[in-house]
Formats: sequence, structure tokens, C-alpha cells
Amino acid sequence: MELDTRCVTSEPASPMSSPGEEKMEVASELSGSDSQSRDSGFFERGIKTMLSIRKSKRSLNKGRGKEDTGTWNAKRLLRTLRSYEENKPTTCNGMEKVGELCESIEAKPLSVMEINELIQKRQLLEAFASIKLMEDETISEWDSEKYSDNPQEFVRKSKDVDLLYNSMTKAIQSIVEGTLEDPTLQHTMLTSMVTLIAREEAAHPNIDNAAHPGSDLLGRPRKWREQWKEAINKSARKRVLKAPMPSREEATSWLDLHLHFLQKHLREDLLKIKSSVKKCYPEEYQVCDTYVEAFHNAIASHLQELSQGPLDFHELYILLHWVANTYHSEHFLGHPELKPEVKTENLSLLLTPTDWDKLKNDYIASAKGKIKSCFGNILRLEVKEKWEKEVHSEEEENLYHASLSFDIQTIFAQHVKSSRDISRSLETKMLESCMAELLEFIPRFEQEFMEWSSAQDSPIFVPYLVAYINSFHDLVSGLEKAFQVNTEQLQKILSALTRNFTNIFLTKLRTKAQGSDADWLLPAIDHIANIIGEEKKDKIKAYVKELCQDYPDIRKEHILAILALRGLGRTRRAAIFRQVRPAQESSESGDGCRLFAEIDVPVIISCF
Repeated sequence: MELDTRCVTSEPASPMSSPGEEKMEVASELSGSDSQSRDSGFFERGIKTMLSIRKSKRSLNKGRGKEDTGTWNAKRLLRTLRSYEENKPTTCNGMEKVGELCESIEAKPLSVMEINELIQKRQLLEAFASIKLMEDETISEWDSEKYSDNPQEFVRKSKDVDLLYNSMTKAIQSIVEGTLEDPTLQHTMLTSMVTLIAREEAAHPNIDNAAHPGSDLLGRPRKWREQWKEAINKSARKRVLKAPMPSREEATSWLDLHLHFLQKHLREDLLKIKSSVKKCYPEEYQVCDTYVEAFHNAIASHLQELSQGPLDFHELYILLHWVANTYHSEHFLGHPELKPEVKTENLSLLLTPTDWDKLKNDYIASAKGKIKSCFGNILRLEVKEKWEKEVHSEEEENLYHASLSFDIQTIFAQHVKSSRDISRSLETKMLESCMAELLEFIPRFEQEFMEWSSAQDSPIFVPYLVAYINSFHDLVSGLEKAFQVNTEQLQKILSALTRNFTNIFLTKLRTKAQGSDADWLLPAIDHIANIIGEEKKDKIKAYVKELCQDYPDIRKEHILAILALRGLGRTRRAAIFRQVRPAQESSESGDGCRLFAEIDVPVIISCF
């Protein structure tokens, strides 16, 4: 039977017996068996010789400390011999056994440099056994007052022990941090590390974190499990920052690309943890939960830094959308292959409420500039591409048509819908911002149109005037239906715009009626002014009848156009026309004045 050399180096010293007593005890044990052979006598002599050698090697130490060390070594030897006697085979080579035992006894405790080499080679369990032996020996020697005359030696040895434990701590951190870096996971390394942590916790019970009275460097818990967790946090931070992030100069969609790489690489890490890393740890470590929390905190910190930088409207939206929708989706933490080990329900908020609100406020502020720019583009296109080029107003089914209502509702829809995908509160704020920009845009649009109409007498003025009034009316009903928005303020602004447009029309008509010498033209202006300016709708019908009687050539299109300028709805316009129809039909005979014969006005759809 081979002797276990670990028994020789793992037993604690006992200061209760003297060296002489230990030697007698050893001799008694060696000579007590009746079946002892010639080899046993040789074995006994070899042991005594080794004790003498070991004692002489320590002759430089004086006093009580020397005796205690000898006692401690003797006790360890005694226990080894007892174990050997109890388990030795019936037939053995005595000389071979003595050689093995002598080699074991002759082996000295490893030096600091030798232990450190073991640590560098990742032979952590063997290194820990040697450090613990050194620690126990130092404590025993302190208890035996060996260092009473040389306290600096005790300080030196205590520091050696502490430095070696710190090297072990760094080794653990290195192993953990390299777990996800190394494509070939070393399972044996992780399992050895877990065993090491367990042995340290057993060797240093966490009893009020109390160290040895002689030194705060000895006997205290090293808390390697906490170091393990911190190493995971550090590894997660490194993995997050490792995700490629191109600059704005390299790619306009740099943030979108960065977040894509981030979720791709970290999802692969989590899959590796679930399939390979988790099996190396006991269940109590909750490895998946620990890594998920570490990644979560690392991502939160990274996003907080990104949100502090200068981000434009599109980049702010990407960041908000990723946090609100992508992070927990199946594209990342909710990926089907990660279930059920990866749990997200207990994670804290990815961004603090303060950071989240700041990000949303920045987005709304940026959106205001974006919306204002969109409205500005609408106005610029109307001026440059339609008014200045005198492009005739679009017609649908012989009705004047402008794209204003559709364009404005498109702006609302794009911004409000994208905000709704992030949060309802953001949707509300975005709708308010869109409405505020619209209320500023309409007066600006009106001013531009009036300046253009005053600068030149364009044949497209009246068609566009009517088309814009109709388009704004459609806008009100469209916003109310699509967004349930309060349009009270908008209707007030559009009512003022309609009155101003009407006044422009009358002014132009009056101006035209003045380069003529036919006095019979003047009543037409009065009739139209009466119709448009009449507050009581019941009286409008009488004015329309008078207009038809004085100008028999007036057609249905003319009547509806004038009523549209007045702001009457489609139903009321149709009702008035039906009532005055006989007079209008009589005008088709061609008798009487010919004021309206050459005025071409398509049928008008609903307006104010």
C-alpha cells in the first residue's frame, strides 16, 4: 500500500505534548506489534533517522517554537505510520515502502515561489493546500509564542500567505473572465475552481469575518464566491464594450448596427452559458441568473452612457425602440433557445426612470424640429412647385383638390405611430407636439399665400383658394377620426383663415369689377358680398335668388362656389340650390347679362 503524502502535510500541530513524549509514542507504536518483521525494524530505524535529520535542519530555531514544530511533525508522522500499519498488505517490499515514506517525510513544505508557480499553472487545488498549510503553520507558531522575539518574521510570513491568497483570487478572476473569451471551454478548470471555492469556505468559516488575533491577514474568509460574481460582472462589461460600434463618419446607421451586434454577440454568450457553462457549477450558484443580471447591468450602464451623447432624432428613436421592444423580445433575451434558463421577469429597469424620461424628452424636443421641418417642406413645395410655376390645382371628379390634408395627416401618423410603439405617454406628447406645430404652420401658410396672391394676378388663385379651404376642412375631420384629438383651437384658426381668404377673393373681384364701364356689374359684387357676409343662413337663400334673377347666365358651379366661400356645408349648399333651381334653369336660355358666362368654376366639394 502506498502512503498518502497529503496526510503528512495536512494535520495541525498539537502544542500539548513535548518532543520527548512524541518520540516515545512513536517508538511504542513501531515496536508494539508481535507480527513485526525484519523490515519493520529497518523501517523504525529509518523513521528515527529522518526525525533526527528533520530536527537538525531546524536547529537554527530556538526556544519553545522549536519544540512545538518538532511535536507537530512527530504527530503527523505518527498518524501516517498508524495508517500504514493498519492498511499494509500481508506481502510487500519493505525497502520500497521505506523509500516511499522517507521520500514523503523528506519533502519540505513548498516555498512561496513554488506555490506561486502552481497558481500560474492553474494547479489551484494543490496550491491552496500548500497555502493553507503555510497559514496553519504560521498561526500555530504564533500561538506557541515562537515570534515573541522576532515579530517581523511573523509579519513577513503573514504577508506571504496573504499575497499567495491574493494571487489565487486573481487566478479565479482570470478563469471566470476567460470563460466566454475562450471558444473551447475548459470544463475541468471550472469544476476545479468550484471545488477550490468550496474548500476555502470550509477552511475559513465566515464567523463575523474575524481574523486571527495576531494578524488581520491570517485566518480570515477570502470570499472567493463574491470575487467570482464580481469577475462575472467585469466579464459582462468587457463583452458589452467589445461589440463593434462604427463611427458616424463610417455609417449613418452606426447606432442601429451597434445594437444589432450587441444583441447578436451577447445572445451567443448566453446560449453558451446555458449549454456549457451551467453544467460546471452546482445549482446553488444560479449561474444563468448571475450572468443575465451581470449582462443586464452592463448593458444598462452602456446605454446610459450612449444616451448622454449627442443623438439626433433618428438615433433617439432607435435607442428608445430597442429598450422598449427589442431587449425583451425573441430577438434577444426572449429568444426561444434561451428558455427557460434565462429569466427576465425579475430584472430591474434597463434605464432608471430619470434616464428614461430624459431620453423621451430629448426625443420629443428633437421631433419638434423634425415636424417643423416637414411642415416647412410642404409650404416650400406649394410655393416653388405650384404657385410660382402656376400649376393648375388638381381635380378629382371635377372637384378642386389639394394634397395638404393628406400630407399633414401623414406627418401626424408617422410620428404618433412610432411613439405609440414605445409608450402611450410618448404618443400623447408627440400628438401634442404635432398639433402645436400645425397651429403655428397654418398662419404661416396663410401669410405666404396672401403675399403671393397680392404680388400677382394669377388665374390659379381662386381654384387654389377654394381647394385649400376644402383641404383644411378635411383635415379637421381626419384628425378627429384618426387621433381623437381636440380640434377646437384648430377650428378657430381655420375659421379666421376662411374669412381672410374670402376677403381676398372679394377684394380681387371688386378690383376686376372697377379696368369695366358697365354699371350693371356693380350689383354682382353687392350680391356676392351679401351672400358671403350674411350671418343668418336663412337669408342667404334670398340673396342667391336675387343674384340669379339679376344674372341669368349664372350656373350651378358658380352658385356652389359662392356658397362654399360663405362656408356652408355640402348639405346646406345642395338644399339652397334646389330651392333656387327654377331661376337657375331659366338662365340657361342665354337671355340677359353675360357676366358669368366665361367664368369656369368646377364643382366644389365640402368646405367651411
